[in-house]
Amino acid sequence: MNTMSKSVLKLNSLRSLSTSSHAKQVAPGVKTSGSSSAPDLPAGLNFTLTAEQQEFVDLAENFTKNEIIPAAAHYDATGEYPWPVIKKAHETGLMNLHIPEQYGGMGLGTLDGCLITEKMAYGCTGIMTALEANGLGSMPVMIAGNEEQKKKYLTRLIEEPLMCAYGVTEPGAGSDVAGIKTKAEKKGNEWVINGQKMWITNGGVANFYFVLARTNPDPKCPASKAFTGFIVDADTPGVTPGRKEKNMGQRCSDTRGITFEDVVVPEENVLIGEGAGFKVAMGAFDKTRPPVAAGAVGISQRALDEATKYATERKAFGVPILQHQAVAFMLADMAIGTEAARLCYQKAAWQADNGIRNTYYASIAKCLAGDVANKSATDAVQVFGGNGFNTEYPVEKLMRDAKIYQIYEGTAQIQRIIISREWMNIAKQKLGL
Repeated sequence: MNTMSKSVLKLNSLRSLSTSSHAKQVAPGVKTSGSSSAPDLPAGLNFTLTAEQQEFVDLAENFTKNEIIPAAAHYDATGEYPWPVIKKAHETGLMNLHIPEQYGGMGLGTLDGCLITEKMAYGCTGIMTALEANGLGSMPVMIAGNEEQKKKYLTRLIEEPLMCAYGVTEPGAGSDVAGIKTKAEKKGNEWVINGQKMWITNGGVANFYFVLARTNPDPKCPASKAFTGFIVDADTPGVTPGRKEKNMGQRCSDTRGITFEDVVVPEENVLIGEGAGFKVAMGAFDKTRPPVAAGAVGISQRALDEATKYATERKAFGVPILQHQAVAFMLADMAIGTEAARLCYQKAAWQADNGIRNTYYASIAKCLAGDVANKSATDAVQVFGGNGFNTEYPVEKLMRDAKIYQIYEGTAQIQRIIISREWMNIAKQKLGL
């Protein structure tokens, strides 16, 4: 049995003893990994990881160090899809951790997944996005699928290193979801889909797609009733992925347009029912925005670490540049942003795990972490000076990779719209407005 398989068995064994939501917590500063006598603590605020969470974090950190970081530059340069790394991640047990145990998964919570995502994004967010896209692609099935749909589509992701994708964005409809033109018409017990999706992560490698399509042609019909969500197998006749897009960053992530031409989908592949698609599509974001924020925190932490190491080695005016206040303050700002964004994604994820509506905090986490990642990466390039502008050093890639965190899964501007709307609802109750 190889080392990776042993790691998975060890984690499964550990999981049988404790779960992330009910495991005994230990006091801050107490070593969690391997601890068998954790003290009982009253319920309340606690930032210490459970033993199980620590095991997963350690596994993800080691995987990142040994498998992702050494390969990152190659995949960034070639744009190749990182199948070897993905297959190893699947074998190790670091993929699809959100899938419930009854379908073969580990059934981990959102917070558990975020902790792992941050560690792996530290190595390469392009590779992490390829892995994490499975979470978004399968989330509509997770939250809205019936038993048969879950068995059919979630189980296969565990059995083989298969990918899936979330098909909502179109050439003319990104943030404006209500502007979607892809349509589906009912014909007997089947639906026929026609239209085009754009900027679909894992678009060319997916085994199946979640597709949002308009099923009510009346332009006055509200978005909450006009769209239906479908599960579409990638090998269905009429499904045609376009060329792989050559993007500024996260270059190994497979991003494409997908054309649907007279694609026939059976009634059993409809999620919930006709007209429920918008609710399903938006509901998935409350679960997946915290992991995206965690990925942005990973890149911010990497930028801070790289800049700090360089600042201790590079000398100017006879001393390491770290000793110059101008540089030290840049590192301090990077640390402030990284730590604050980390706390935001953790609270949003915690809310999701505890059945608390987290739209407000999920958007805050995603928005703040995306902005922080971009500032940290840009400042890291500045700390490196001319070397930071060169591809022989790691930070220019971080800067290119960071930008997408202000765009995908809801732009920074859309997040602010959501936050302001949610805040006004809170203010009305809190302030009696």
